[in-house]
Amino acid sequence: MTAVALYATRCPVCDTAGNATELYPANFDPEAFNPAIFSARRLPDRLHYRLVRCNSCELVRSDPVADAQVLAQLYARSSFDYGEEVQHIRRTYGRYLARLKGPKGALLEVGCGNGFFLEEALDQGYAEVWGVEPSQSAVAQAPLRVQSHIRCDILRPGLFAPDSFDVICMFQVFDHLPDPGGLLPECLQLLRPGGRLLLLNHNIAAWSARLLGEKSPIVDIEHTCLYSPATLSRLVERFGFRVERTGTVFNDYSLHYLSRLLPLPAGAKQRLLALLQGHAIGRLCLRVPLGNLWLVARRAGQ
Repeated sequence: MTAVALYATRCPVCDTAGNATELYPANFDPEAFNPAIFSARRLPDRLHYRLVRCNSCELVRSDPVADAQVLAQLYARSSFDYGEEVQHIRRTYGRYLARLKGPKGALLEVGCGNGFFLEEALDQGYAEVWGVEPSQSAVAQAPLRVQSHIRCDILRPGLFAPDSFDVICMFQVFDHLPDPGGLLPECLQLLRPGGRLLLLNHNIAAWSARLLGEKSPIVDIEHTCLYSPATLSRLVERFGFRVERTGTVFNDYSLHYLSRLLPLPAGAKQRLLALLQGHAIGRLCLRVPLGNLWLVARRAGQ
């Protein structure tokens, strides 16, 4: 396989190049750039780019990374195979949507998978929902109720008209963006006056990330940036939002899925997963604060 070209990154928070301390060297080979590796919620394999921490703002980012077009193609060909966890994920995301105040008009989810959260938003009373999802496999599996409202694409200028939405959501998506500073201005344009941005993503400052270090499942080749509440707040404020609230996410997970995240030797993990897969205890649902944060921001000036 031909090596994928890598490009140096700038800190999206303070816009500096270089000026960073290496945390972990890269540990992948060219074979890592395939759709299976870039599919959501795959079994953690500890592959990652070179990770650095910005000396100015402490944002953790990958540097260098693959070109954005290469990544877009990989996500377009990625698979959607975590359907058994959808009920738990939907319940988690729905709790944080329910905390939003304001009109329940039009909602956009960026990176919507097969649209399960769009159904949740409709059930919570939103009048109109739209999704953007690059994975062709995920969109093909969307329920008919929402499938016609999912654009198989990435969010880009011209995909929707300005001032179209009251709420824009991104769940476990923001860490994957090679250029978050390019997406936030588009979100700002798409939101109506008073509109809100709801983000839920990994938290590099969480106890689990600090304890596990390089063995944490969030240290992953899919993640170009890893945020703390402070760095995520600074970033969205830089691009015209006003942060209203941040907090710790309590995720609903099956015991089987939680076991996938454990930093165990491959053989031991496979045996444990096989045991739990065929047993009722593996379907036991637990609600745990396992290293994610949520943030709500409002379009500034409103």
